[in-house]
Amino acid sequence: MPHVWVFPGGRVDPEDARAPASSELSPEVAAKLETRWSPARARALAIAAIRETFEETGLAFGKLVDGELHPDLARLDYLARAITPTLSPIRFHARFFLADAAGGSGQLGGNGELLDVRWIPIPEALELPIINVTRFVLQEIARRAAGHPSPGVLSIRFRLESPQLRYE
Repeated sequence: MPHVWVFPGGRVDPEDARAPASSELSPEVAAKLETRWSPARARALAIAAIRETFEETGLAFGKLVDGELHPDLARLDYLARAITPTLSPIRFHARFFLADAAGGSGQLGGNGELLDVRWIPIPEALELPIINVTRFVLQEIARRAAGHPSPGVLSIRFRLESPQLRYE
């Protein structure tokens, strides 16, 4: 999305289904994902999240083995999912994962896909040009960081182009 701030991400590649990992999803996170997807698809979604983050930001959550990232899936929490409005010319079913940055390694940079890669405090990020889905996810992260327990996975859908938020 041009001219807006976004999270790193992208599609699940066929290789993600077979990629080696240094650890598997925690049982709690696997259970959240497997309410909607098969165990193999849930794992591939998590692999893709870590792979895309590494490719786009230079941050590795896992071990580099002969130049190949073996994701540490146990570090992830499944935070939210969003389905774009039906009138959008390009539709997405995005899943958002959360990991403690202290568990990552590498140099924050980028591969050129994202123009400005840097850490931004949530209050400042909420003032940047962002889409509503990014705003909702940042607010959910802030809510959790403030000590509020998660009531579930935040689900963002649109009805008549109006966002509908609920927890699953």
